[in-house]
Amino acid sequence: MTPDAPQHAKTSDRPTAAAPPGKAVHRDANVLRWLSAYAASMVGDSVYFLALGWAAAQIGGPAQVGVVMAVGAIPRALLMLGGGVVADRFGPRKVVIGSDTVRSVLILAVAAVLWLSAPGLWVLVALALLFGVVDALFMPAVGALPARITARGELMRLLGFKAFVDRFGRLAGPPLAGFALGAGGPEAAFAAAGVLFALSLVLLITVRIPGVRPDSARSDGARSARAGSGDARSDEAPSPSGRGGSVLRELRDGLRYVRRHPVVGPLVVSGCISQVGISPPLTVGIVVLGEERGWSPAGVGFVLGAMAFGAGVSTLGLAVAGRFPRAGLWATVTLLVASAAIGAIGLMPTVAAAAAVALTAGLVSGLCGGLSSTLIQANTESGYLGRVSSVMAFTAVGVTPLFFPVGGWAAGNWGAASVFVVGGAVSMAASLLPLFAREVWHAELPHKR
Repeated sequence: MTPDAPQHAKTSDRPTAAAPPGKAVHRDANVLRWLSAYAASMVGDSVYFLALGWAAAQIGGPAQVGVVMAVGAIPRALLMLGGGVVADRFGPRKVVIGSDTVRSVLILAVAAVLWLSAPGLWVLVALALLFGVVDALFMPAVGALPARITARGELMRLLGFKAFVDRFGRLAGPPLAGFALGAGGPEAAFAAAGVLFALSLVLLITVRIPGVRPDSARSDGARSARAGSGDARSDEAPSPSGRGGSVLRELRDGLRYVRRHPVVGPLVVSGCISQVGISPPLTVGIVVLGEERGWSPAGVGFVLGAMAFGAGVSTLGLAVAGRFPRAGLWATVTLLVASAAIGAIGLMPTVAAAAAVALTAGLVSGLCGGLSSTLIQANTESGYLGRVSSVMAFTAVGVTPLFFPVGGWAAGNWGAASVFVVGGAVSMAASLLPLFAREVWHAELPHKR
């Protein structure tokens, strides 16, 4: 880390790419087409997973649902980091378009097979496996797109809308899947998902991405990361990710980039550890807590819904505001507060009290997630966006699920409250990591031009 790195972090307004003119997100037709495509894809995801589980239960019985889902999760976890390399090497737009094409064809083909015949479980296993492989390419690529399609001063607003669309997809997908399943069975639900992916594909084809300029491809924080690493290629544009090198070499280069970057590194590591802490309480722990307290399933859903609602409100607020001063400092503070609130959910005696605390946790965590993701994207070089996105996605799909059994074991032995308290403490400890990086304290979001 160079002595002038704090100054670099504060003046991170230099573009990581040849950003388009500073149109507001809601007035930029190109960005709105991308958001619409992303929304269609997220709803399609929700419909697909529900249809897959329902079809597995019908064909193989309840015991086979977990097997089919696990088959899809394995390639997603194993190939996610490599997917980031592919996105950086070939460009995220091409990868996302290719992924949506394959997903649409795959799912429509399975819908046709289910409609025309009564296949065995192997069809769903093959679908889950192939879909998992494609997802490992899609997720890093879609994470690398926002910084490439809007002006850097609009990045927080776009990521706020993206987070809101994420939540919309999770809310809108299940009812649509339920309607399709009721009307025509799994084949109708798969057909609906395939059509949604096809719609996303059509919209994505119309999205245009400016090229990367070699002389402005790096943010200041990125320059300091290169300087600190002693890498002599400081003026060489990373895109298309050193094409010609091996995938493993490019992956190591991406991981080294994250580790040495004075702003991106601490925020990514902090976020990954935080996910490990808070995911078991909010998946396994909340179910056991409801059983211990005598809450109904609706009560547990109300608590989780309160948190999701709070996060949705705050991310939408960030999207509307478009600016947030002292973003690096507040990203750290809000993670600390949100972690404490999540830990406190396990100590609440009633559904109402738990929902109130969960609402607070959601409001604060939405701010934290929006600020952190914007700072990470704003300070990441264009040629590394895919790999940085893949590291964060890998934590969600490849690392945190490993701790779910640990959470269940701890809840069974010491009670659900212990899972919440320990998970919240782990996340709080993660929030302290950026305090050791002065560059994060002073990091600001890009200003409008």
